[in-house]
Amino acid sequence: MEPTEGAGGSTGRRPTIMLVEDDLDLVAMCDAYLTRVGFEVVRTNDAASARGGFGRVDLVVLDLGLPDGDGLDLLRTLRQGGHDQLPVIVVTGRGEEADRVVGLELGADDYLVKPFFLRELVARIRAVLRRAGADPAAPPVIHLGGLVIDTGAHVIRAAGEEIALTPREYMLLEFLAASPGRVYSREQLLAQVWESKAEWQAQATVDEHVYRIRRKLADAGVEVPKITTVRGFGYRLDP
Repeated sequence: MEPTEGAGGSTGRRPTIMLVEDDLDLVAMCDAYLTRVGFEVVRTNDAASARGGFGRVDLVVLDLGLPDGDGLDLLRTLRQGGHDQLPVIVVTGRGEEADRVVGLELGADDYLVKPFFLRELVARIRAVLRRAGADPAAPPVIHLGGLVIDTGAHVIRAAGEEIALTPREYMLLEFLAASPGRVYSREQLLAQVWESKAEWQAQATVDEHVYRIRRKLADAGVEVPKITTVRGFGYRLDP
């Protein structure tokens, strides 16, 4: 069964986010996650194709390093071209402090430094939309097989009964459920769920938490979805 999400905002319309980013793997991961948590996503990997789409979106996530020009120039064009009220979050590398400052001076509403966490991206998007007077996407309720995941209440139920998970177990299962069928390495899961790195934390931490979640789902009689081990890489949630 496909996940279903709650409607975004009081109008029921899901806010549309434009991702302007040339890292295709990062775009795919952001797209999948944002879609599952209640947003519509428009993807573009260069400045030229982004320029014509500003009027159709509610917020832009703009990487400053683009293959066909400077993201700051695109931001300047956006602010001077009739889209001065469109919220923009700029994305920069760690060594680009000066660009972050210039981006804010040009009218960016917020910025993120790579690498960033997907939950932080969602939180910043919702905060910027609220400040702009727009309706941010409501935290969704995801239905997957025998599970109901209430991402607003941080509760997981099966057959109407709550499954008692630790906070980290919940975060791991919710993260996998946001992109069912997508394989994540242990390194990616450490980064996105634990906000850590393999140099700081053993990858076996992920394995132990997967084991505990599997056991609790089995005790609750949940056969689908299931967390599948992908040998030599990591894990995915199969709906």
